[in-house]
Amino acid sequence: MFSPSVRRVLVTLAIAPSALLVTVPSSAALVDLPPIDRIVNYSPKLPLQVFTADGVEIAQFGEERRDYVPLSRTPRMLQDAVLAVEDVRFREHSGVDPKGMARAAFAMLTGGRKQGASTITQQLVRTMLLTRELTVERKAKEIMLAFKVEDALSKDRILEIYLNEIFLGQRAYGFSAAAQTYFGKPLDQLTLAETAMLAGLPQNPYYANPVANLERALQRQRVVLERMRATDMISDAQLAAARAEKLHIRTPGQRSVHAAHVAEMARLAVVERFGTEAYSTGLRVTTSLRAKDQRAAHEAVRRGVLAFDRRGAWRGPEAFETLPDASGAELERAAAEALKDHRDDETLRVGMVLAATTQALQVQLASGERITVQGEGLRWAQAGLSPKAKAPLKITRGAVVRVVKGGKNWAVSQWPEAEAALVAMDSKTGRVRALVGGFDFSRQPFNHVTQSWRQPGSAIKPLLVSAALEERVMPATLVDDLPYTAPNGWSPGNSHGQGSGPITLRDGLARSSNLVSVRVLAHVGTHRARDWTARFGLDASRQPDNLTLALGTGLVTPLQMARAYATLANGGWRVNPVVVEKITDANGKVLFEAPPAEAMTDASRAIPERNAYVMGSLLNDVTRVGTGARAQAQLKRPDVYGKTGTTNNAVDAWFAGYHPTLATAVWMGYDKPRSLGSSASGGNVALPIWTDYMGAALKGVPVASPPEPPAGLVRENDDWLYSEWLNGGWVSSISDTGGSQYAGPPTLLDALKDLFKP
Repeated sequence: MFSPSVRRVLVTLAIAPSALLVTVPSSAALVDLPPIDRIVNYSPKLPLQVFTADGVEIAQFGEERRDYVPLSRTPRMLQDAVLAVEDVRFREHSGVDPKGMARAAFAMLTGGRKQGASTITQQLVRTMLLTRELTVERKAKEIMLAFKVEDALSKDRILEIYLNEIFLGQRAYGFSAAAQTYFGKPLDQLTLAETAMLAGLPQNPYYANPVANLERALQRQRVVLERMRATDMISDAQLAAARAEKLHIRTPGQRSVHAAHVAEMARLAVVERFGTEAYSTGLRVTTSLRAKDQRAAHEAVRRGVLAFDRRGAWRGPEAFETLPDASGAELERAAAEALKDHRDDETLRVGMVLAATTQALQVQLASGERITVQGEGLRWAQAGLSPKAKAPLKITRGAVVRVVKGGKNWAVSQWPEAEAALVAMDSKTGRVRALVGGFDFSRQPFNHVTQSWRQPGSAIKPLLVSAALEERVMPATLVDDLPYTAPNGWSPGNSHGQGSGPITLRDGLARSSNLVSVRVLAHVGTHRARDWTARFGLDASRQPDNLTLALGTGLVTPLQMARAYATLANGGWRVNPVVVEKITDANGKVLFEAPPAEAMTDASRAIPERNAYVMGSLLNDVTRVGTGARAQAQLKRPDVYGKTGTTNNAVDAWFAGYHPTLATAVWMGYDKPRSLGSSASGGNVALPIWTDYMGAALKGVPVASPPEPPAGLVRENDDWLYSEWLNGGWVSSISDTGGSQYAGPPTLLDALKDLFKP
């Protein structure tokens, strides 16, 4: 048996003569020569892609991440870089480069550095038609197939296929996909330094890509740049600038728009309709999301959840790793190796503590960067820095921690336990502009926007008040805000304490009085109130048929709440939420398109126009002087409306509201329901996320003028009244002792309603 080195020499000697003389290989090599149809009739596996309405990619699904780009749209700089390092005589040879083969053979025979000899055509043949096994027969087949491909296709077509087919690491096939994977940008936005790094990947895409090994990738980049300079493709100045440029490598999973829950909704919809072939046939899904809105929503949810988490106690490091008693490069390598088992995050960066004192932490990030955390950045984790700290809390050398960056400073953080969700939709069309189904999809793929049925608390009260308006209860109706006991012994209370007497319905909603809401619901009747909530898109069967409905003890999803408030925002019309806007094939043929929004006619009206107008007036008071007053104060605009919601023991916290053009619902809670804390409420937990998002979404949007009151309303005693009750007949007061009192004598119908109210 020959040694491996001798076998390599023999293989080279066997191949070199045919390469040098360009003769036909032996007949044995021609046995089972595969057809070249797969290259000639190239049809790449194209992944399922999901986009925002404005064309920003949010996800790809499929084994191969690829974005096909014709050669005519491929930057010349990239073409030059690839040819310089992979096949400088590509335009001159006929599929095999005799000079390159001879050079490689000579280097191997003389013990020189191993050199590549395969042309781009040969690489393409090997990638698409053959195995990577190094044998004389395989090499002979590769040469013959390369000749055949060159006879069948033009040079431009061969290069185009190569640039789109070659594997470049991290599931990226082709240079366009690699540009997005490593730099988060299209080909035409790459710098020379970035282009050179990508051009160096084909030689060793698994282990020398910048995510797997940045140093190896940089070494290969320098080789590409030197080759480009040697062939006069770039100047000395360009070479120097490219060498000096600091590259920003995208971490795995990092995207310009985070919308994983929406991407999963789109994936499920496509696979249900077209089957699993959708993963390789290039289907494109356009969603209703707007990139700017989605970015703002994602950031608002993350900031809000982390801010809430910091109210709690330090729970300790994520894990502990054993580091060697070393320093310098050895310690750096050990920390990097240990961190490979811990997923990094764009916001919550994972890091290894290299040294810890009560004054500072030295931390190495997964990216290799070393940082110092000190001062305010340590305040939250002081319980883990004390010499008396218990083991689960203690921060020591080898502790795996999370850190966040605020401005120029770093702070210790931790992965939150609470979840949150946000959904925003166009109030007239129902098109969802932003949807965040949870804090992090990879850790919790459950979509809280569409799948989580939670109690809405006081956020449901506006829908019940809307029902009451149709039962002659007006904003000026006086309702007892006093202790209440139902016939079954149930006694609800107010979160702000027991009231001291009658207050108007307007004040009761602004204060979120439970006692007022229960009495109003008793007047309306639970059957009628449940049916009325269905007009807003809620599931009436999931709402209780008793007075606890007034406190929001039924079940809703955040999407339903956004839809309900969209109806209030648009003047009373029903809206149907839309997320998947369009599905097209790889050639742009439309396979599915969502129908346009339902026309705003009497047939699509959910509640009377005047009802929606009065509700807007009431909800504007909530965001001006009520439990949601932070909304107008922080946004500094009067054209926002909404309602807080906090369930019993603060298990669920809500804020649902709207601008005339945009309805948004925010929820926060734990997946396994438990209290968010005695001080938590919709106003201080969910509302900050809502205002954070709405501030970004409404930036540059002029303040909306107050709408004109519709027909059927009059002003009476400085509040709104249905015009037919101007001379009496509306409910002037609701109390336990006097029941429902009417302004003016009640009609016989009024009396019968009170007698037989369910």
